[in-house]
Amino acid sequence: MIRLEATITLKYDDDKTAEAIANAIAPDNIKAPKGLAIKTVRHGRIVVTEIKAETGLATFIATIDDLLFSASTAEKALKVVQKSYK
Repeated sequence: MIRLEATITLKYDDDKTAEAIANAIAPDNIKAPKGLAIKTVRHGRIVVTEIKAETGLATFIATIDDLLFSASTAEKALKVVQKSYK
């Protein structure tokens, strides 16, 4: 089986937003199935996720898609919450 790796870097306007997004997608770090490793960390305004897979290309691509969808959903939810407090 081929080992596949990706690093996804998301940059935000402030530390609080980056922290909220990192917290929203970090549970994937724990729930990864066998053959898949996901690690999300935050460095200031930047959220970095490393994905390593020995599960095949389809699973690898689906994992990246899921991660980006989760980040997008968290961003949208955060915008709604921020609007309600203005």
